[in-house]
Amino acid sequence: MGDYSTALTAHQKALEIARKTLPSDHPSLAASYNNIGSVYNKTGDYSTALSSHQQALEIYQKSLPSNHPGLATSYNNIGLVYANMSDYRNALSSHQKALEIRQKTLSSNHPDLATSYNNIGSVYRNMGDYPNALSSHQKALEIRQKTLSSNHPDLATSFNNIGLAYENMGDYRSALSSHQEALEIRQKTRPTNHPDLATSFNNIGLVYANMGDYPNALSCHKKAMKIRQKTCPSNDPHLATSHNNIGSIYRVMGDYPNALSSHQKALEIRQKTLSSNHPDLATSYNNIGLVYENMGDYANALSYHEKALKIRQKILPSNHPHLATSHNNIGSVYRNMGDYPNAFSSHQKALEIRQKTLSSNHPDLATSYNNIGLVYENMGDYANALSYHEKALKIRQKILPSNHPHLATSHNNIGSVYRNMDDYPNAFSSHQKALEIRQKTLSSNHSDLANSYNNIGLVYENMGDY
Repeated sequence: MGDYSTALTAHQKALEIARKTLPSDHPSLAASYNNIGSVYNKTGDYSTALSSHQQALEIYQKSLPSNHPGLATSYNNIGLVYANMSDYRNALSSHQKALEIRQKTLSSNHPDLATSYNNIGSVYRNMGDYPNALSSHQKALEIRQKTLSSNHPDLATSFNNIGLAYENMGDYRSALSSHQEALEIRQKTRPTNHPDLATSFNNIGLVYANMGDYPNALSCHKKAMKIRQKTCPSNDPHLATSHNNIGSIYRVMGDYPNALSSHQKALEIRQKTLSSNHPDLATSYNNIGLVYENMGDYANALSYHEKALKIRQKILPSNHPHLATSHNNIGSVYRNMGDYPNAFSSHQKALEIRQKTLSSNHPDLATSYNNIGLVYENMGDYANALSYHEKALKIRQKILPSNHPHLATSHNNIGSVYRNMDDYPNAFSSHQKALEIRQKTLSSNHSDLANSYNNIGLVYENMGDY
């Protein structure tokens, strides 16, 4: 961990001397402002960081040619601060200005070009534009593979970021492969408690969770947590991330008390250290809402999801996938409360955003189709319910492993619709498929297993087989 207060004092002394001895537009003054800005950025004081980097930029604009690399550095630093402030439009604009200068003045394989592509990729990912994110990170990787040693930490960064983009696009196999390449490099070049190792374990854990492999997911997140507890201060945002991710695994494993406790630990850290509109706060509110919903506390669930939505509407573009997530989750709570018109409206909003921004086989689209199918079923419109559940199943069969819990969910929901339509043979067959998957992947006392046995029992009962 850096000693930021000592660093800041040193940079401020350098600035003081430069101010006394140099003209007000001397590039050395700009360098001091840049250094001060970088420290403030690392400590989370983004407004002071931005102000410092803008002072550096003003000096460079007065004293350097318009294509000087120093100007590119300033735009790059300003872009990093805007990204931390969740102002992605200004972040993208700044990073693109840096890239333009670098393309004009540097060789095509210069490491600074890779840095620009990497930073642009990260902004695109935060904006929910995953194809452009992937393309930018791949450009960065290509340059780095040509110019750096095979175990260079920047290569690991590129593999890591490509893994994140693949994960967001729902391509979990490619995501896992990229994250494992990043981890291998980091294990060779970093000490065993290095934060980058925790990042890799964390990201591999996220992919395992999306693939439905919850034991491996939990194990990876606990490895990340162990490193972070040894190396981070108790209020570090990375610790909040670990608590959050462990909470999410406990939730899908049906352990709601541990899930709630983990998410509340994450929220406490985030409330102490982040601005009131920070996207990670929205994530915490969202995830606590999910746990309350699972526990049947719909009033609290709705309240937390609405807090998450409020933040996301303030800081994200109107078609951002996280907005779709909030609308989706609010829709699920309304459905559980029996308010089907509001449920349908919320799920439609989620679907519209997802159709505009995600690939046609993205898992989140399947989630929207699934949830709209549930609302149609509740409203007694079984033909539409079946149609939407089949759309969800089709996507899930294309992209998920054959034993993924989401496939079981689709078979289960299709079975319920068939049962309501009095088509008992098809109902039985669908519930049987759901049960087989759940027996292979879930703990023996998981509520979804009980749900499968219950549904098969109902079909037998309807068929008069008591």
